[in-house]
Amino acid sequence: MMYFSRLKTALVIGACLLGVLLCVPNFVKAPTWAPASWLPWRQIRLGLDLRGGSYLLMQVDMGSVTKERLQAIGDETRTELRKAGIAFSGLGIDRVHNQLHFHVRDADQLAAAQKVAMGLLVNKLNPEFSVDTGDNNEISLTLTDAGIKQRQAAIIEQSQDIVRRRIDATGVVDPQIARQGDDRIVVQLPGVDDPNAIKELLGRTAKMTFRMVDNDADPNAAPPPDADILPMQGNPAQKLAVYKHIDVDGGNLTDAEASQDPQTGEWVVNFTFDSTGSRKFADVSSANVGKRFAVVLDNQIIEAPVIREAITGGRGQISGGFATAKSATDLALLLRAGALPAPLTVVEERTVGPELGADSIRSGALALGVGFLLVIFFMAAFYGLFGWYANIALVANLLMMMGILSLLQATLTLPGMAGILLTLGMAVDANILINERIREEVMAGRKPIQAMQAGFERAYSTIIDSNVTALLAHVMLFVFGTGPVRGFAVTITVGIVTTLFTAILVARLLMVRWYAAKRPSVLPV
Repeated sequence: MMYFSRLKTALVIGACLLGVLLCVPNFVKAPTWAPASWLPWRQIRLGLDLRGGSYLLMQVDMGSVTKERLQAIGDETRTELRKAGIAFSGLGIDRVHNQLHFHVRDADQLAAAQKVAMGLLVNKLNPEFSVDTGDNNEISLTLTDAGIKQRQAAIIEQSQDIVRRRIDATGVVDPQIARQGDDRIVVQLPGVDDPNAIKELLGRTAKMTFRMVDNDADPNAAPPPDADILPMQGNPAQKLAVYKHIDVDGGNLTDAEASQDPQTGEWVVNFTFDSTGSRKFADVSSANVGKRFAVVLDNQIIEAPVIREAITGGRGQISGGFATAKSATDLALLLRAGALPAPLTVVEERTVGPELGADSIRSGALALGVGFLLVIFFMAAFYGLFGWYANIALVANLLMMMGILSLLQATLTLPGMAGILLTLGMAVDANILINERIREEVMAGRKPIQAMQAGFERAYSTIIDSNVTALLAHVMLFVFGTGPVRGFAVTITVGIVTTLFTAILVARLLMVRWYAAKRPSVLPV
């Protein structure tokens, strides 16, 4: 207990020096030469409340989720009934009751129609909708509450993932993206003081489809049942009728890049399909040579070229609608990140200026510095030399904690700074326990080396119990918390680990080395 081998001493000192080394990037600019791979040049990142930036609270339009799902079920039902040769009429959607209904013309085909409807169920153990038969051979498919909730949960999770991918592609450093409630997503963007470009990027659903143009329909008249009248992007007055049936979905895209056409100099977006998309694109283009093919993005036609020949390479190009390089680059980014499954609406927006963040840093640093000095003064005044050893261990604790946070590239917020100050207080508690136990042993008449031995041994169980309990509590806080709460939990968790190290090893090493050098007859406690 009171003996340190040379190897153990070297390991303790080496760990402290490593903590100092990992702290250096936070105070020194990165050198021109690349840091060694075994020592990455990493820094603690500042959160929104310290660095400044933008806060967006976005809401997913869940109403459109059920609407689109009913429309998809309607398309599937229409297709399957026609394949089965079942005559039907009046296929429509009741948005109030989240219901799809249709009339079977021949009563003898009613059972077959019910079988077709039941065949649309993906999960029969937990059905997304119920199938009921009413009067006059009418069949209705009603979305269940469980099915709606399950789909909404999947939609919010998918939306959060796509938002993250879109923001990561813009180069924003350390964005914080979290779910809030059942239908909202919180987006925090440190260092972004103008969120308009991000809002525009996130506000676009970017749902791309490829559909055939209905040349027989009049764009200025009511659309036929199997077609939509959509405007041209950049010229809403010009409209085309396109079939509702989606020949190729944008979800089959694997890559999209903006570039300039070498012949015309205009900006274009080159895209690539996966194997499924390539096959569908080849089949459609082969069967419709000489016809127009519309590229539709968010219910607007980007372009509608004539298919000159079969396109079998799985590659295509979008052109004619990009005035600037940014517009082409943004579209390529959206296509790479994927389409949002439902529209997002900004319901709350806040901007924290860098000046306010700087004030928060100064206030937090002042509180941390004053608290640190008060702790050092208290330990030195009450425990003398052993108090100063505790202060040295406290400094080592702070440096190691900052080093680990730097290595993890953790995000420091105001609650995190409060966590650092609280950690220092907890670290002092461990040293106080040790010194008080040593003082009690001295008062009981033990010799110096015996008092130190007994003091450390009897304080350790209390120190470990209290710190492990606090560690478990803050791990749970990290698991179930969000945003700044998790930052606070991370800081405290790292601080508890470094506290156990410095209190058990660093302070004891200093006291043991002092005793071995001085061999005092009285301890300075």
